[in-house]
Amino acid sequence: GGPTEDQRINAATTTASQESLCTAMQPFYWEIGDANGRKVSGSVGPSAPASNTGMSIASASKWIYGAYVVQKLGGNLSASDVKFLNFRAGYVSFIPPTCPLATTVDDCLNTNDNGRYTSSEDGRFYYGSGHMQKHASLLGLGGLDDVALGGELASTIGDFGFIYTQPQLAGGVYADADQYAAFLRAILSGQLRIADDLGADPVCTNPRTCATADYTPVPETESWHYSLGHWVEDDPLVGDGAFSSAGTYGFYPWIDAGKTWYGIVAREVLVNPNGDQEGYVSAQCGRLIRKAWLTGSVQ
Repeated sequence: GGPTEDQRINAATTTASQESLCTAMQPFYWEIGDANGRKVSGSVGPSAPASNTGMSIASASKWIYGAYVVQKLGGNLSASDVKFLNFRAGYVSFIPPTCPLATTVDDCLNTNDNGRYTSSEDGRFYYGSGHMQKHASLLGLGGLDDVALGGELASTIGDFGFIYTQPQLAGGVYADADQYAAFLRAILSGQLRIADDLGADPVCTNPRTCATADYTPVPETESWHYSLGHWVEDDPLVGDGAFSSAGTYGFYPWIDAGKTWYGIVAREVLVNPNGDQEGYVSAQCGRLIRKAWLTGSVQ
């Protein structure tokens, strides 16, 4: 029969508040729910964020853009669309800090070498924002500023309250956990077409174990795959097959491999010693909370 809901709640709450990988990254907010709503949540540590605390979600924006493209194209992605969404399109020179000064999507793309195509990288996995920025321009979004970009996405996938603080598709969204949770519930309920494409067209990402991968922010001790704007956490040793999209500042949303539960670890570390590893730091804690929920056992 599996664990009861009370057992799940106790296990997840205890893990979030006491497991060493989680206590080491305080403060943070977390929650778990299903298509119908939140089941459990908590704020951990001094001055911890709440569910409605806004923050820059960085690369968690990628899942949003992936969902937008699938919805906009009616689920009919070309082979070229797929290459852009799973980061094999050859646009590997994007420098994220340049885009807050840009007015439109194309302004951002045309800053420095952001839009430069490198033919030798075409077909190879390289985690970076240039692929999505170029794709958005090709899709007709090039002239949109922050406000218009947010409006375009809202009109296509639903208005979850996401706003863009820079016209960058792969990292420009500002949101809170409540808003992102509503987006994840829309996936789980089937409201968004990407529900059928979670894990679709996966590519290997670890340069140490994959001959066609050149860069990943995930430590090379783990081998994940990348799908349409989201990760598949299927490392042979520690992976559980969850779908996720961790951001560089620590915002970590996920849907479990069974497509029944969603979860979020929300934190924003703008200045940190781990660089773009803060997303992985959150993922380490988040997957333990997820395992606690799924098994009903404290991790």
